[in-house]
Amino acid sequence: MQVYIGIDWSEAKHDLVFMNAAGSPIARLTTEHSPEGFLKLEATRQRLGLEPEDCAVGLETAHNLIIDFLWAHDYHEVYVIPPKMVKGNRSRFRHSSARSDTSDALLLAELLRTDRGRLQPWRPDSLLTRQLRAKVSLINFITRDIVRLTNRLRAVLLRYYPAAIGLFSDIANQISLQFIQAYPTAEIARAMTFQEFVAFARQHRYPCPTNLPRRFAHLQIPHPEANADTIDVFQGEAVLLAGSLLTQVKTKIAAIQELQTLFKQHPDFEVFDSLPGAGNLLAPALLTKFGDDRQRFPSPASVQALAGTCPVTKSSGKYKVVKFRRSCDREFRYFAQQWARTSLKTSVWANAYWEQVRPHCRSASHAYRCLANRWLAIAWKLWQTGQPYDERTHLRNRMLRSKPHN
Repeated sequence: MQVYIGIDWSEAKHDLVFMNAAGSPIARLTTEHSPEGFLKLEATRQRLGLEPEDCAVGLETAHNLIIDFLWAHDYHEVYVIPPKMVKGNRSRFRHSSARSDTSDALLLAELLRTDRGRLQPWRPDSLLTRQLRAKVSLINFITRDIVRLTNRLRAVLLRYYPAAIGLFSDIANQISLQFIQAYPTAEIARAMTFQEFVAFARQHRYPCPTNLPRRFAHLQIPHPEANADTIDVFQGEAVLLAGSLLTQVKTKIAAIQELQTLFKQHPDFEVFDSLPGAGNLLAPALLTKFGDDRQRFPSPASVQALAGTCPVTKSSGKYKVVKFRRSCDREFRYFAQQWARTSLKTSVWANAYWEQVRPHCRSASHAYRCLANRWLAIAWKLWQTGQPYDERTHLRNRMLRSKPHN
């Protein structure tokens, strides 16, 4: 007997509804978010005389321990239903705005019963892919923290020590942060000799020794100076921020190295590593968004819609409008647009397409999104076939398709 289970989840408890093929609820229960609560779900299924393969389960998240429990207990038909789809179908059962957790669980079960053919079951990715996804998420979190700390440090240095900002190329570089810790005021920095500056640069492995005279001269030229009280107020904070930022920068470098080690072990490494301009971070990040299940994205359009690179078209009669797609995986869109931007440094085709589409776009971001949309279609094909990208083959195929037929 086919049964549909809707789960309205939360951090503390879960509301469940079991629905039969005729659309009638046959069981309702509320369980705690605990091992005992999960086992209560199993006990209810067994009491109803059902096997896991008889159950299709629908819920609104893929990031909850209950999903791991379901997969571990042989529930193979698990569907992650978009929250917007649930919101748009609440009027199926009532015309007022009243709702409850139980009513949402009932709706999830009903959506599975009536719209299952339009949904893709959520398959667990391999352990390696999940490790990659967690590592990419950690790197993005650290990056946001680095940006926040860098902005604060820059503001502090502008207030009392502007010479430190332009000394090296970026104040978030390790050598810049180490210099601020070693020479926290302009007075201390000006007191050092050129030999001491060279020794400092050599100790911290500065890669361009020929630039050292120009860097040292930067410290000697006149800069706006704060008074002694202002220096006392901000000096300690600058050293503290530089230390915190240095720790985060080193952590990010180590995390990227670990990510690369994992990435090279993945079966799809050659496919995503071949993507032009993707690099050490974007290539594994894109892999984690595609995942391992080839059936999850049956067409390029399904990937493009999730990434938000394709627009939304609304038309009725003579009315037609094309709008920016807001409902999407925004992190995926960021990865895709960044990939489009970096691909311009290495791909002839990307540059040709950019020159063609940029005059017709409202902004550079719009043009990058258009390019990302095309790249995702290419990446989807490579992902499906397991073939790495080859620019010459791509250009040759485009030339053959553009030739007029006799």
